[in-house]
Amino acid sequence: MEKRTTARPVRSAKEQMLRGSAWMTAGSILSRVLGAIYIVPWRIWLGGAFLAANVLFTKGYQVYSIFIIISTAGIPGAISKQVAHYNAMNEYRTGFRLFFHGLLAMVGMGVVACGLMWYFAPALALHDPALTRVFRSLAWPLLLIPAMSIMRGFFQGYNEMAPSALSQFIEQLARIVYMLLMTYIIMRLAAPGGHGDYVEAVSQSTFAAFVGAVFGLALLVWYFFSQRQHYRELVAQSANQLDISIGQILLDMMRQAVPFIIMDSAINVYYIIDQYTFEPLMRLRYAASPQRLGEIYGIFAGNANKQIMIIVSIAVAMAVAALPILAEAKTKNDLAEVAAQTTNVMQLFFIVMLPAAFGMWAIAEPMYVVFFGYDALGVSLMEESCALAIGLGLYTVLASVMQGLFHNRLAMLEMAAGLLVKIVLQWPFIFFFNVYGPTLATLVGTLVSSALMLWSLWTRYPIKARQTLHRLVGILTFSMIMAVVVRLVQWLLAFVVDPQRGFGALVMLIVALPIGIAVYGYAVLKTRLADMILGARVGGLRRRLHMQ
Repeated sequence: MEKRTTARPVRSAKEQMLRGSAWMTAGSILSRVLGAIYIVPWRIWLGGAFLAANVLFTKGYQVYSIFIIISTAGIPGAISKQVAHYNAMNEYRTGFRLFFHGLLAMVGMGVVACGLMWYFAPALALHDPALTRVFRSLAWPLLLIPAMSIMRGFFQGYNEMAPSALSQFIEQLARIVYMLLMTYIIMRLAAPGGHGDYVEAVSQSTFAAFVGAVFGLALLVWYFFSQRQHYRELVAQSANQLDISIGQILLDMMRQAVPFIIMDSAINVYYIIDQYTFEPLMRLRYAASPQRLGEIYGIFAGNANKQIMIIVSIAVAMAVAALPILAEAKTKNDLAEVAAQTTNVMQLFFIVMLPAAFGMWAIAEPMYVVFFGYDALGVSLMEESCALAIGLGLYTVLASVMQGLFHNRLAMLEMAAGLLVKIVLQWPFIFFFNVYGPTLATLVGTLVSSALMLWSLWTRYPIKARQTLHRLVGILTFSMIMAVVVRLVQWLLAFVVDPQRGFGALVMLIVALPIGIAVYGYAVLKTRLADMILGARVGGLRRRLHMQ
């Protein structure tokens, strides 16, 4: 009787990166889109309490995000990198030992993180009872997320991005269903007239992260057991030449994890700086009530941030997909492959991220109106945030590349330089640019870090800088043309529908968005720029569209 095997097709590094990026991008974008769409019914059911509720929700999640990064200890990236490293050496058994003992450690980390957030909630909330309730509701998901993160990192180390992407989507879907259901019950069913306890509605909305984590973790566990035969076969053929103790394995994991904690927390630290300095610094320069300053903070840190994170998630997906491939090439000391894949991920970032950011800028007004209602300040802050999306995305990709190539210490120093720039510029930018100052300071900080990382990579590896710059010019030109066309379409539609009302804004989105995609898509296909970056398969799409 023949032994059943689970052989899988062998793909090139570029194909693995494209496939992994596609899975992670799809999962991230769908999750982010769901995370933006829920705002519409959530805003309607909260009614007049929406602005206050949105500030509570945003402040709660900013601090919770830091706890997430610390409690997971940079594990997804570290495990992905280390598993890929051991797999490249044909040491599958060592990778599995790392995973199982790391999983036990992460369960303990989850318990500790949950307890710490619960205990320190009053201090973190500056003794605001409402915010304390929100922080404590966010302590519960910390029990599960560390375990979920290590499982995702393990799959990513095998270049299996589908489980992470699907679990991310399921997690988000379950979270949103629960939060909308509870908000409707609290604000509408339990309180006729829509005057329910909005603090309780926010607390249940944030507790929904625990419900989502249950579903996301369940899917990962199911996938692991469905693939156990494949993993057994890999372990059976392991070289077993490494004799590393469990303590050394965990120490190596934590040594790799610490830089991921620091690097992954950078974006959240930028937002935390805004959370604790925006209102005090604004009061030094401008006359505004605490309530109005809180509302403004909710607009740029909550509303605009939710929208741009849809496209920033593209960069996160690319970073996750590139990490194990770069770690494997570096382990084999294949510098030509390192340079090729670094060039690939940068060009892939530009061809997707730039049109996404320019496109979102072009549709900023109707998009903001559909989700949050018309607000002139909100629209202008969202337009500004679209530029920030490019800075955040570029930093995310380059930080992951640096870590994948084991330049952890250098990457942390360059990240710290950007954060220092943010801190130094925060007050003068608020002084001169008012509410737009914090976002501008964050943009400059991320660009400084990105520039330093680009220089470090360029001086160490034979990256095709001239080719990348050449293609970047084309991508930037096509993105700008697309944005101008989309704005022109909206200007014409404004003679027919009112862009400041929900229905008119929705019509503009439905008409302008496909036109923008078509303009950019036609340009990169016709000039074969897409073929150069995405590969020859794109040529099949061009032929089907009769664009030869």
